Amino acid sequence: MNFRLPFLGLIVNKNPMEGLVKHYDKIAECIHVINDSVECYVAGNDTCRDFDELIQQIDTVEAQADKIKRSIRNHLPHSMFMSVDKTLFFNYTRSQDNVLDNAQEALHWLAMRKVAIPAEYQKDLILLLSEVNDTTSSLGPALKATIELIDGKSIDRESCKNKVRKVRKHYARAVVLRKDLTNRIYNSDMDFKDIYQLMHFVACLNEMAHQTEGCADILRAMIAR
Repeated sequence: MNFRLPFLGLIVNKNPMEGLVKHYDKIAECIHVINDSVECYVAGNDTCRDFDELIQQIDTVEAQADKIKRSIRNHLPHSMFMSVDKTLFFNYTRSQDNVLDNAQEALHWLAMRKVAIPAEYQKDLILLLSEVNDTTSSLGPALKATIELIDGKSIDRESCKNKVRKVRKHYARAVVLRKDLTNRIYNSDMDFKDIYQLMHFVACLNEMAHQTEGCADILRAMIAR
């Protein structure tokens, strides 16, 4: 005689880890919009997209991401049915959400007032933005590989670890770029308002990469259990 627990199908069909992918997709959507717009802004192009419109779009995406985050947290199964430790899950969710929060903050600071960015800093700002983009973009494959490993859909642990290492590698490069750029901007002859605004923008970009690297550390802890 076969016995079937009535709630087992519900647990299997609603894997909270899959919700993290939906949340990450909103982050990727936001980062893509920011990259194109900030590169245009840094270059001083007069045909750049209106920042008020851009901020509204980013705020909308952030609100959608928050809704997904709340839904994930409000529908978690009992701890004994979680495929990962619930504390690690909550910590990951918070760190991933912080990536989007800092992207939003970076854009708000850049839009606060128009800054004419000197030519000698334009290339490095775009390089930093590119490295931050690579850091956040690398998180998606690392997250999906971790979920497949935890769910038993993959047994390639080393490949999963390499995807996590890729996030860390890009973050390390972003840190070097941020330190050099911050030092140069701080010691420049620009107006103090411009210096402060650009330094805060750079700090927000760096924090996006930092929070992403934190996500990668938590993924590594998940697969180590």
